[in-house]
Amino acid sequence: MLSEFGWAALALLAGYLLLFFWGSALAAQAANRSVWLFGQARGRDRWAAFGFRAAFVLAFLGPLLWLVWPSLHKSDPFWTEGEAVALGLIGIFVSGAGAMLAFAAQMSMGSSWRVGVAEGATGTLVSGGLYRFSRNPTFMGQIILLAGVSLAIPAVPTILAPLLFLWSASTQIRSEESELKQALGADYSRYLATVPRWIGFHRRTSS
Repeated sequence: MLSEFGWAALALLAGYLLLFFWGSALAAQAANRSVWLFGQARGRDRWAAFGFRAAFVLAFLGPLLWLVWPSLHKSDPFWTEGEAVALGLIGIFVSGAGAMLAFAAQMSMGSSWRVGVAEGATGTLVSGGLYRFSRNPTFMGQIILLAGVSLAIPAVPTILAPLLFLWSASTQIRSEESELKQALGADYSRYLATVPRWIGFHRRTSS
């Protein structure tokens, strides 16, 4: 069974995904073009695109599948039968914080928001707000969200989800940085030199 915290974590995840798609639709309208670039992914980026989708499927549908087929969760060494109340409470807090961070970072991108990476499809550089402390705050929030779900509902699929997402994000980020360097030139190079990939504070550069 799932605890109330487990169900709440799944509700948070579902709510975030709805906001994610809504925000992406707003960005597409503002940019007057599609922001979905996964269809143009090639090589390792195609695997990353698959990994992003698979991570959210594992986090959301994995626990439900475990409930439908009890033999699956009975053989899962992490499954707690909803009895880890403290862990569930922590998981709700973590997943909620991650969802808010991810959505706030996404919306602050405005018309520059993209889902995936493709040549010639970048937006303008966004370096203010959350992007002063991390070049990838949306990814950070999503990883935190998935980690929170894995705490609220410990299970093999929910634990695999943030790990798979982290690999996918790290893979796509390398391609994004290469493309943005070419598209945005010196401005992006300066941004790379002062803001960390994940989290931190501005670093001074020699002039």
